[in-house]
Formats: sequence, C-alpha cells, structure tokens
Amino acid sequence: MNINKLFLDKNYLENQIEFFIENKQIKRIEPNPELVQSHIQKAKHNLGFFKLNKVHEKYKDWQIVALYYALYHASLALITNKNYSSKNHYATILLLIKAYSISKDEAELINELSIGKNEAELYTNLKKDRHDASYSTDIKFTKEIIENYQNEVIKFINKVESILEEQ
Repeated sequence: MNINKLFLDKNYLENQIEFFIENKQIKRIEPNPELVQSHIQKAKHNLGFFKLNKVHEKYKDWQIVALYYALYHASLALITNKNYSSKNHYATILLLIKAYSISKDEAELINELSIGKNEAELYTNLKKDRHDASYSTDIKFTKEIIENYQNEVIKFINKVESILEEQ
C-alpha cells in the first residue's frame, strides 16, 4: 500500500474506494451509534486481552494479533461513524484516509482530531505484522516492537474516542 500516494493523489484514493464499492466490500449504511460504540468496546476488549497476555513472553505473535484487532475495531468505529461498512482491511484504511484526512498543513495544526499519515502507517505496519504473526512459522517480534505497538494502539484508540466525542 502506497500511503503517500493515497494522501497526495485524491483521484487515486477515490478510484481505489470505487473499486471496493463496486465489489461490495464497502457499503453505505444508516447511522448506527450503537455499532460505533460496539466497535470501541471490542477494541478495548482486544486491548484488555493483550494486557492480560503481555506477561507471556512466549506468545508475542498473538500479542501482535490482539493489538492489530484493537486497532482495526477502533478504525471500524470511525468508518461506521461516517455511515460506511467495510469487509476488507485495505478498504477500511482507504475510508479512514478519505473521511478523516486533511491537508498536511492542517494536519499539523489540528493533529489531535484527524487521522494522518502516521496512523495510516501504524495500521498498515501492524496489519503486515499481524499477518506474519498469524501465518509465519517464525517468531520474530521483540519486546520493544510489542511495547511500541502497544503505545501506538492505545494512543490511536484514545484519538478515536476524542474524534467521536467531537462529532
């Protein structure tokens, strides 16, 4: 996924979204505040599972999986809040960029209430590591990687809650 291209080329972003709409991976939905809150609760649930299992150094791959799904459900809360549903992880990040992205200058000014390049990169990096953790036979995740992801996911969930409170 070329994050820079998605941020810099709005036509490319729109074409990517249109592809997923045509393939019924993205749908418009009715407003559903209960579903938004359910996704936030599921994000926190997955984060709680991560915290319970953090002491088990042997299972770093599953810690990555739990952190990814905490991030993913927070992302689903945001797109649901904009009356979209997604059945594809890439489509979800496209919608996040479209619905919550602002210009880079504005991003610096209003960084706390927008989804920027850093969050998009966190999403894609953690998605790749979640895939590796789920399907690879290697266990390659260090304690530092896990702690960094934990901090970033917690910040992201807090940012999502701030965004939702503002709307």
